[in-house]
Amino acid sequence: MDHDALLRQHLIRLLTGSEAHANFEAAVENFPVRLRGIVPDGAEYSAWQLLEHLRIAQWDILDFSRNPKYEHMRWPEDYWPKSPEPADDNAWDESVEKFLSDRKEICDLVTDAATDLYAKIPHGEGQTILRQALLTADHNAYHVGQLILLRRLLGAWN
Repeated sequence: MDHDALLRQHLIRLLTGSEAHANFEAAVENFPVRLRGIVPDGAEYSAWQLLEHLRIAQWDILDFSRNPKYEHMRWPEDYWPKSPEPADDNAWDESVEKFLSDRKEICDLVTDAATDLYAKIPHGEGQTILRQALLTADHNAYHVGQLILLRRLLGAWN
C-alpha cells in the first residue's frame, strides 16, 4: 500500500468533499442575492463577509505555502471586508471563482508527488505543506458551517 498516495487522496477529499458536512459549493450555491449582505440578529458577519474571509484566508495560506517572499497580512483588518455587502452582484461570483481556483491550486500542490508534505517550509517557523493543507481544511469547514447557519437564520437553506 502506498501510504503517501493514500494520504494525498484523503487530504483532497478533506479539502473538497462533503463527507461529514456540506461542502463550500453547497453553502454558496444559489445564495439569494438580496440576503448576501444581511447580518442576522445574533450574528457577527454577513454571508458576503464570510465568503470573502474564506477566500482571503485560503489565499493567504496558499501564498505562504509557496512564496519565499511571503509578506504577513495584518489581523484582522486584512482578512475581513469592512462592508457587509458586496460591491455588486458580480463580486460574489468572482469571490466564489477565486476561492475555487485557489483551492484547486492547494490541491495541485498536495497531489504533486514532487511536493514533500513533511518538509519544513523554508521561510516558515516549522510549518509543512501537510500542516497548511490541514489548516486550510479546518478553517474552511468552520466558516462553511457559519455560512450554512446564516442561510438557516435567513430562511434560505433547504
